[in-house]
Amino acid sequence: MFRATPCIRLLAVAVFWSAPAHVQEAPTFKSLSVDLPSGDAQFRGGPEADAINNNCLACHSADMVLNQPSFPRAVWDAEVHKMIKVYRAPIDEADAARIIDYLANTKGTN
Repeated sequence: MFRATPCIRLLAVAVFWSAPAHVQEAPTFKSLSVDLPSGDAQFRGGPEADAINNNCLACHSADMVLNQPSFPRAVWDAEVHKMIKVYRAPIDEADAARIIDYLANTKGTN
């Protein structure tokens, strides 16, 4: 039994020593150029749209907002206040009321 131990050790060393380690090549990165659609559209309505243009376009395109389904005023109110409370949008309450008015008039249900 004592003779088998050195033989097993030699066999293990020979197997592991002779097997080359597989080394994976490092990935190569390539620069890409992406053309994004223009996002400079604003909410229409002149002074009535100032609050929504000044507060919401930093994160949302006008097209994205205006392509939402029509909702009752209460839903738009909840959405605007979610942006303020959950996502920390820096919108003061006077502007929030104007934004809700705009959305209710533009994309609201009666």
